[in-house]
Amino acid sequence: MTEYPTSQEGPQPAAATATPVPGGSAVPFASGAAAVPAPGAPAGAGPDQPGRRAVPVAAPLVAAAATGGGTDEPGHGKAAVPAVEATRPGIPPARDPDGGAARNAAGAADTAAGPGAFPAAMPDPYGTAGSAGDGGPAGGQPAGDTAARREGDRLRFVGAATRRIARGIDLDEIVLGLCRATVPTFSDAILVYLRDPLPVGDERPVGPVVLRLRRTDRLRPIDDLTDLGTIGAGMDLAGAAGATGELDFSQLPLLGPQGDLPAAELCEIRPGGALAEVLRGVRPVFGSSAAAKAALPELLGVDHPLPRGNRAVLAPLRGRRRVIGAAVFLRSPERPAFEQNDLLVAAQLATHTALGIDKAVLYGREAYIADELQRTMLPDSLPQPTGVRLASRYLPAAETARVGGDWYDAIPLPGSRVALVVGDVMGHSMTSAAIMGQLRTTAQTLAQLDLPPAEVLHHLDEQAQRLGSDRMATCLYAVYDPVSHRITIANAGHPPPVLLHLGGRAEVLRVPPGAPIGVGGVDFEAVELDAPAGATLLLYTDGLVESRLRDVWTGIEQLRERLATTAQLTGLDHPPPLEALCDDVLDMLGPGDRDDDIALLAARFDGIAPSDVAYWFLDPEETAPGRARRFARRALTRWGLEELSDSLELLVSEVVTNAVRYAERPVTLRLLRTDVLRCEVGDDSPQLPRQRRARDTDEGGRGLFLVNRLTRRWGATRLSSGKVVWFELALPGAHERR
Repeated sequence: MTEYPTSQEGPQPAAATATPVPGGSAVPFASGAAAVPAPGAPAGAGPDQPGRRAVPVAAPLVAAAATGGGTDEPGHGKAAVPAVEATRPGIPPARDPDGGAARNAAGAADTAAGPGAFPAAMPDPYGTAGSAGDGGPAGGQPAGDTAARREGDRLRFVGAATRRIARGIDLDEIVLGLCRATVPTFSDAILVYLRDPLPVGDERPVGPVVLRLRRTDRLRPIDDLTDLGTIGAGMDLAGAAGATGELDFSQLPLLGPQGDLPAAELCEIRPGGALAEVLRGVRPVFGSSAAAKAALPELLGVDHPLPRGNRAVLAPLRGRRRVIGAAVFLRSPERPAFEQNDLLVAAQLATHTALGIDKAVLYGREAYIADELQRTMLPDSLPQPTGVRLASRYLPAAETARVGGDWYDAIPLPGSRVALVVGDVMGHSMTSAAIMGQLRTTAQTLAQLDLPPAEVLHHLDEQAQRLGSDRMATCLYAVYDPVSHRITIANAGHPPPVLLHLGGRAEVLRVPPGAPIGVGGVDFEAVELDAPAGATLLLYTDGLVESRLRDVWTGIEQLRERLATTAQLTGLDHPPPLEALCDDVLDMLGPGDRDDDIALLAARFDGIAPSDVAYWFLDPEETAPGRARRFARRALTRWGLEELSDSLELLVSEVVTNAVRYAERPVTLRLLRTDVLRCEVGDDSPQLPRQRRARDTDEGGRGLFLVNRLTRRWGATRLSSGKVVWFELALPGAHERR
């Protein structure tokens, strides 16, 4: 087994002194240190003279591995800092076992290093260093003990490095974990290439396989470079290679997170090429091997010099089914070359990294699909019902983008009413999103039947039980009537809504909580409350008010106070803008204070004034259409809309005639004046009218054709007690009031 040479002759001391590093972890220093002249110091300065800096000769791996390969050192995301001054004010020099102060025995090593160069001896990654002369074990230790200790340190390093890699959740964290775990403990520099795009699951590449340089990392020389402006990307790489053609890392600029090492940004894998053959294999190879010598120019580029000897290792990154990238580990000429056992270490690191990347890609794709699935099941835009303004927000869970089952909806109902729905399926998965979609569709269907809110929740509960015994959800269902200025609310285990009054007072509505949907055998209770004009109702899911930092009721109280404060800032005579209010509510969430999805639905109640409503009952008689025309004409005269009289009388006559033909009970006629003129005709027949094309000889069948041609919009809705046919006419010269 190859021993690591050091710049120090004589036996190695048995103890090391740990020196604190800014950032928290301690770096152990060997009791012998090679002094390196600081920039501008005289070459002959002794180890205790000013102007010289002590450099660690051999740092045991165990301390470095215990901290994840130096992951806590500040600035490591850009460049590793493996060496710290061993002699500082207040820190005594390390002592050898006999009590004498450790001294540098190799004066030649002192003068070899210059400003910006690597120390003459880098830390021994596996805990022992041999003499540069005989290659035997240091300190007279038996060779067997030294080998066993080296293998133990090697295993501890692999364990610490794989744990550091496994901590990563997304792709960038995993690649960063590999870089931080290996530099500088295992290698001086690393390049990580990944396929672009990364394959997911069983996807087959449809074009050429391309590798993109995802991240690079290298250690920082011990001497601080104060003038980085003199070292730039335009440095001559041929000069850095030296006369021997061997890459000299000490002449290269500091490596940032991306791209200062001499390497190509993109690389296409040619089928049957040398790189393809190496990546098809399972084991890493030395850079000095014939296969790597042919493959590395394809990966790094033909214009870049290659390290000589076993100072480079090319490791394929193989996922579960295919190659997903490659990692290149590099060591500087001043550091011992890689050994045969280092290939096993590189193989372990590459395997854990590739499996982690595979898992991160699959998780990211699943989260993306689930999030898209959930978003497609949410309304693209909210309706604009008469007498109410709506705004909404939806935010997925923070950071992890875990998809959940939160949803909201606004459903126009007959009589200018609107159903407001918000719900939350328990769990975070694609299954939760799919169940949410089914419950939302069921709620829309039930709402179109104009069922009472409590009955809607009852049917949703039955549907959830049919989906499975563990499919539970919370839901709040409310129906707002702008004519009566009342709202009916039923709750199934959901957080209560908050009502913001026009004067700035915010209150949590007292709504019976009920049991979650899916429990079964539970009755739901509805309450009817006042909904004054200018008030704002806020419906939300628990992600807005509950987190690891606060419970639900604390969050609800904070929400109530936030709404009241916002309303008082905007003035007591007018409500705050609805969109701005939603944004302000979300601003109450602090950084990282979002563990769950958030669905938010805000409704501003404008209502319809009683003076803008006209309502009549018509007996199902032949005289009903004539009476309906007279009532409509009087209402238009009162509202100053006489120019709509001809169109309205014709349309009312057609619709009322159809209603009287099938009705057995009185027919209702209602006119509403808002930003449009809306007419509603209701009867007790459940059969909906259907427009058809009348033949020339037909005496009827043209009524709905006229309605379709003359109105702005029209429709028919089935009720539990019959149906309502409605149409709208644009007001002459009217502008939108919203």
